[in-house]
Amino acid sequence: MKTGSLLILPGDGIGPEVMDEVCRIIDWFESKRDIQFDKSFDLVGGAAFDQYKTPLSDDTLAKANEVDAILLGAVGGPKYDKLDFSLKPERGLLKLRKELDLYSNLRPAQCFDALSEYSSLKSEIVSGLDIMIVRELSSGSYFGEPRGIKNKENGERYAINTTYYSENEIRRVARSAFEIAAKRTGKVCSMEKANVMEVGVLWREVVQDIRDKEFPQIELTHMYADAGAMQLVRWPKQFDVIVTDNLFGDLLSDCAAMLTGSLGMLPSASLGNKNANGKLKAMYEPVHGSAPDISGKGLANPIACILSFSMALRYTFDCKREADILDKSVEKVLRNGIRTADLLQKKNKKPASTSEVCDEIIRELELAN
Repeated sequence: MKTGSLLILPGDGIGPEVMDEVCRIIDWFESKRDIQFDKSFDLVGGAAFDQYKTPLSDDTLAKANEVDAILLGAVGGPKYDKLDFSLKPERGLLKLRKELDLYSNLRPAQCFDALSEYSSLKSEIVSGLDIMIVRELSSGSYFGEPRGIKNKENGERYAINTTYYSENEIRRVARSAFEIAAKRTGKVCSMEKANVMEVGVLWREVVQDIRDKEFPQIELTHMYADAGAMQLVRWPKQFDVIVTDNLFGDLLSDCAAMLTGSLGMLPSASLGNKNANGKLKAMYEPVHGSAPDISGKGLANPIACILSFSMALRYTFDCKREADILDKSVEKVLRNGIRTADLLQKKNKKPASTSEVCDEIIRELELAN
């Protein structure tokens, strides 16, 4: 029997309700397949501030360091807008990423055939799309020093954010991208701004060096990030794995997300170094936000969070077959026309609720079992 430990952090807004559905999926796998999870629950983001007066408590961080993987729902909401910057819900998420050194963020952009018409691009351009963006997550413009808002002698304010990367930081995320590509089609496109940024020059040199020395079988191309954004909306299926820095990865992955038709459909994984038991430190979360405007109404799309659990099965728990079954069950549900409100094009059709979507996924799992 395969076993593993999970820390479940539902978070804020729609986070708890979509995580409830993920827990139903986990329960199904435990009852029907040869796998068991040691599950624990805690708070992060605004929910943690309400309880602990901090967006991430030391005890929660300690738990996060001990488990095989973390499942996170979503954080944030207007209720917390007036908090000091250091206490905002998002700081809890960023602290988890930084303290666990989760440097490799995997953001798949997959367009199910049943949803190809939902994209803003033509169906033939996005149908069958399946790309993976590997975003460096623990350095770059979001963490570089010096940073801040300061005053000139004449009183005028100015702001500083430093884009910093060491060779090792580039090397490890590049290696992660090449390892993933080796399990896919063997193609990587590295994106930076080597034409105007020294960081881009170093990035390109290090990525090329890793490829030449360790992954000669991988086809590597380089592209300026702005050109990459253009190519993503021109012909996205030219790409398989894209590796890029923190800032560009944030922008490009959101761009790729909308090619699929809905941000509410996309999972993500954040991976780090191996822990004591040989597994990569990992956190899995949907790309979507906390959507407080629909919280508690049964309107949230749970698929992104469910697919995030599928990524945990695949990348942390070595359960590729189970992940495939779950992915195919989601695809069948979509093909059968089951839609939450965010995916409903016909206004006269009643949307499926959050729990109804999960009901249908479990029904397909039963049929596949």
